[in-house]
Amino acid sequence: MALAQSVMNTIPSTFNRDFPTYTVIGGSRRNASTGICAVLLSRGDRYTRSACFRELENSGFDYVLSMESGDHFDIEELNSAFPFVRFVLFKDAPSIGSQINVAAGEADTPFFFVLWSDFHPILTLNAERIAERLLIKPNGTPKSSYGRLCTTPTIQNPRFEVLPTMYAPVINGKKFETLPFAPLKEASPTLYPFDAAGVYDRKRFINLGGFDPQLNSRHWQLLDFGLRAWLWGEEIRCTQQVRFSLDGEPHAENITADESYLRFFLKNLAPVIRPEAVETSAKDDGGAVSKRRSAGGEARLPLRRFIPYLLKAGCSPVRAACYFSEIRRWVDANSRCFVNDVNGITAFWGLPPSV
Repeated sequence: MALAQSVMNTIPSTFNRDFPTYTVIGGSRRNASTGICAVLLSRGDRYTRSACFRELENSGFDYVLSMESGDHFDIEELNSAFPFVRFVLFKDAPSIGSQINVAAGEADTPFFFVLWSDFHPILTLNAERIAERLLIKPNGTPKSSYGRLCTTPTIQNPRFEVLPTMYAPVINGKKFETLPFAPLKEASPTLYPFDAAGVYDRKRFINLGGFDPQLNSRHWQLLDFGLRAWLWGEEIRCTQQVRFSLDGEPHAENITADESYLRFFLKNLAPVIRPEAVETSAKDDGGAVSKRRSAGGEARLPLRRFIPYLLKAGCSPVRAACYFSEIRRWVDANSRCFVNDVNGITAFWGLPPSV
């Protein structure tokens, strides 16, 4: 079985390279030239991968990156039957975000579509049509700059009810929360992609740094990615033109404020930027004009945030100080990437900022 050629040498140094150990097998043939590949995440062994691969082949994706954890004794047989599939074999079972980071590193298309094995398209899934929507030429090169990091699909349950897969930020007193809701119209904004599913602009994903592999909680990993995207000036919006149904009800998210939350807090909620606000206007895909408050300065993690962090960290002051310093250096290194703060993001959704 041939080892697929890696494209990691084309990745900027800003991308998080803390990849888990993996091997890539297969993928010797290209199925199309739309500019979009499919990234297939597995929800368990009870889903027939052969059926998923055939469906994705018929949908016209350039190729498929199948993310594989655990022992799979049928890889050689599947590799022979589906030469357009690259099997990414992980030694252990990494987080969803780490798997997508690897997929972004291995992909060589401008866009990649993250899907799950239990997603079933309601409307005909057509990669070429999606590519046209994302302003891609037939040969796979972008026509112009596409101004969105991620486009998320609409998800329904087996009863054909649209699930509340959109999230809006809410600041209740001084507590940051998220409010789920169902997509109301085309291109509605969402704080983060539900289940990480969606069409990602690969270049923007890499420039953002991808998902944080040090966050063990899926909820906080997704929320960290999404909030960082909005804080850095990127956008995540939905589309109702791509719909899937789930076999069952979605899994409940664990929103426990654990160590992952503390890292999320220091990276996204604790930094401050200069108060000079500039209001800019932009049109979404539906033509609606939205306003965004941009702070227009450098971000920093002030020392006054350390004591509140120490009281919640549950570790020694020395260890807490080391970790706080690590995140502070990260904020300093990315200080000019921040174009907004949490209050500005909340105001963008039309919700009142904290007092």
